Amino acid sequence: MNAVTKPPGEFAAASANESADVASVEAIRSQFPALSRRHSGKPVAYFDGPGGTQVPRMVVEAMSEYLYDHNANTHWNYPTSAETDRMFTAARQALADFLGGQPNEIVFGANATSLAFHVSRALARRLSPGDEIVVTELDHHANVGPWQVLARERDCKLIVVRMDIESGGLDWNDFEQRITKRTRLIAIGAASNALGTISDVHRAAKIARAIGALTYVDAVHYAPHKLADVRALECDFLMCSAYKFYGPHVGVLWCRGDVLESLPFAKLEPAPDTGPERAETGTLNHEGIAGAAAAVDFIASLAPGAGRREKLRAAFTALHDRSAVLTNQVWTAFASNDRVQLYGPPPGAARTSTIAFTVRGIASSEVARQLADRGLFLSHGNFYAATVIDRLGLAPEGLVRAGCACYTTQEEAERLIFAVEEISR
Repeated sequence: MNAVTKPPGEFAAASANESADVASVEAIRSQFPALSRRHSGKPVAYFDGPGGTQVPRMVVEAMSEYLYDHNANTHWNYPTSAETDRMFTAARQALADFLGGQPNEIVFGANATSLAFHVSRALARRLSPGDEIVVTELDHHANVGPWQVLARERDCKLIVVRMDIESGGLDWNDFEQRITKRTRLIAIGAASNALGTISDVHRAAKIARAIGALTYVDAVHYAPHKLADVRALECDFLMCSAYKFYGPHVGVLWCRGDVLESLPFAKLEPAPDTGPERAETGTLNHEGIAGAAAAVDFIASLAPGAGRREKLRAAFTALHDRSAVLTNQVWTAFASNDRVQLYGPPPGAARTSTIAFTVRGIASSEVARQLADRGLFLSHGNFYAATVIDRLGLAPEGLVRAGCACYTTQEEAERLIFAVEEISR
């Protein structure tokens, strides 16, 4: 994987061009109590965002305020129940603004994996033996396992699209050759949680629509970095997880309205059979849903705009520019170290701010431990993208993964660069 170097001074130029109206990193950091933590006498720098970000104060306050003042179940004729109903309405609107959909298309669940299994069971009733389901080697197994089970149970054929090891992206020639008139579902990740690669979901969705197939998009790693737009993507399903974008552990599924109303979701007989509630089972995590909505509002609060969606667009643009500067800085430094191997697309390609690497001669778990001793928290392993790790020949140890979040500073990036250099020696 070749590094892409940038001319001297370009990092500073990128920062200088940033809108002054966007919240500064210092102002953002003041909202995250976790950032005051110290480990081994050093301030902690959280580079583990791809596995889950830290949570700002306003998100926790929204959750505690719901529990203290409004805690009740839904659809009953007393005040706290009515307040819970209003919270759900507001939360669906917030997540609809976040994803570019409509409130009646937002389904909440325990996590992305559970939602994928739930959808797979509903789709099972539409499939016949010999039908084909397409998945990719690049995906987190939350967007592979449910379809494997579905294919096995319905005697369908599971088609696996290859990843290109050199680029860290999908092999699109292989992708297009794998689609047939029997394809009923294409399951594709918008971004690789292991390598940071952003895939052309719209291209996949257009292929699916041309043959009457559905497209299920895993945007868990994508949603924290790029503002999703389900209408522009032309997909049928898109899932994400609030804990990846400064919220609590709640799964969110956008499902296109006509598909949502037509699928035979497994449900209890007395449960609602209209709108998003027909796809939601049991009593949900109310406080978590309140927190997920607050996480969207937190991101929107970082930039100006005429409405929530416009504020989100401005915030995502500014945060992407900031993280790109840091990603370039870290990538370039790692690429100059002949004992560090980088994986995935270089800066300048379609990617998130996630950097995957190994250090020659040192297990990834040991690299992560030594970094933690220096107050740098990074994740390691396969990140449930097990096929990616197998294809790269890195099982069982896997990769070390560093991710920039809205609270990551240049000083923290420099600490990471220095620490990896020190460890590699």
